[in-house]
Amino acid sequence: MPGSLHDDARRLLDDVERFLRQDEELNGPLLLDPRRPEASVTAKRSDRAAMAPKLFGASPSLPAYPPEPWTASSTLEELRTAICECQKCPLGKTRTKFVFGVGNPRADIVLIGEAPGADEDLQGEPFVGRAGQLLNKIIEAVQFKREEVFICNILKCRPPNNRQPAPEEIEHCEPYLWRQLELLQPKLILCLGLTAGQALLKTKESLGKLRGQWHSYCGIPTMVTFHPAALLRNPNWKRPTWEDVQAFRKRYEEMVKK
Repeated sequence: MPGSLHDDARRLLDDVERFLRQDEELNGPLLLDPRRPEASVTAKRSDRAAMAPKLFGASPSLPAYPPEPWTASSTLEELRTAICECQKCPLGKTRTKFVFGVGNPRADIVLIGEAPGADEDLQGEPFVGRAGQLLNKIIEAVQFKREEVFICNILKCRPPNNRQPAPEEIEHCEPYLWRQLELLQPKLILCLGLTAGQALLKTKESLGKLRGQWHSYCGIPTMVTFHPAALLRNPNWKRPTWEDVQAFRKRYEEMVKK
């Protein structure tokens, strides 16, 4: 095996073991542990399109990547260039700009919303309107900076009139998010709003049941809280949001100390 491929395989094994340890901490031991010798994670790069994304290998509920060239992207910028002209669904024809995501390519923290709004569609950057300004204040209040985290959405294009994402739109767009997370390898995920939480966690539970506790998204500790736009409509939700992000910060500090 060439040296570079061997190194890639070693890093892959290390990543899988790290995420499995996180998953076991949250959910208990797995019945089938991919760390056993019979569970191979050293498939060739050319076979990647037929594999489940390696970050998500411990979750058989997720399908494989589509057999498309962008799945081999090795950096976020390479991925953005490969997918920014996407026309898989009608949103590709109605968007102004493709909204890939923004932030630190080595971020420990990823914040995920549902879809771009009008301001985001015009500027090509997530969370830049009034909700984005509030989000900046929220994360700064728990000692994160916007440039330190990575911010993105389930969908990369704005649905007309800011309607909720349709299931088929999520189906087409979510694999892009898989690859983003695979490249970022975050320690924690914060879902902003019910739509993002339901899409990632594959659940129909209400926000009241999802927030205030930890979930596991393919081995990554994940929390769901209110979308900043919802806080602009209902300021009474700011207190529970504050409680959520304080717990999020505490978990992050615990993880970086290990």
